[in-house]
Amino acid sequence: MEQTIDGYCWAADNTEDYRIAPFHILVSEGKVHADQSHIWHMKTLGKLADADPVLQTTGWRRIDLNSAADRKAVISWWMKHTDDGGEGLAFKPDAFTLRGDKGLIQPAMKVRGRDYLRIICSPDYDQPKNIERLGQRGLRRKFSLAEQEFKLGFEGLHRFVEALPLSKVRECALAVFALESEPVDPRL
Repeated sequence: MEQTIDGYCWAADNTEDYRIAPFHILVSEGKVHADQSHIWHMKTLGKLADADPVLQTTGWRRIDLNSAADRKAVISWWMKHTDDGGEGLAFKPDAFTLRGDKGLIQPAMKVRGRDYLRIICSPDYDQPKNIERLGQRGLRRKFSLAEQEFKLGFEGLHRFVEALPLSKVRECALAVFALESEPVDPRL
C-alpha cells in the first residue's frame, strides 16, 4: 500500500503498514553509539531507511542558533508544522551527551505546539493566570528523575554490549521502572 507518512500516526490495516521512525542508534554489535554525533545518527538511520521499508526517516535539520535567518526559518517551520496538527519538535545538540558544570545537560528540549499543550495542560492553558501558574511548577524533581533514567538506560546498554549476565541488564531496566513509579506531574 502506497501512502505518505506525515507525523506519528497513520492507518495501519496490516503489518506491512507499520513503520518505525527512530532518531538514534543506541547499540550495534559490540558497541554503544553515545559517542556519535546527532548528525551521524540521522544520516546513518537515513541510509538504513533507504534499505529497509519498515524504517521511516525522521525529519530533521541542522540550525545555527546564532543565525537570525535559521531561527526565523525554524520558527516558521514549527508554526506551520504545529498548525497542521504536528506535536512539535525537539532541539538537540550535535553531541549525544553533554556535560556542564552541574553534570549531564538535558539531551533534548521538546517544543510543543499549542494544540498539544491544550490537551496536556488544559484547554485554556494560554490564559495569563494559567501561564503564570504553569511557569511556577517545580521541574527539579522531573529533571532529576529523567537524568537518572537516562544514566540507568545507558548503563543497561553497556552491560548488554559487554555480554554481562541478563540479570545485570535487567537490574537497570527494573530500576528505571521503579523511577517511573515516582509521583511526578505527568504534564511536565
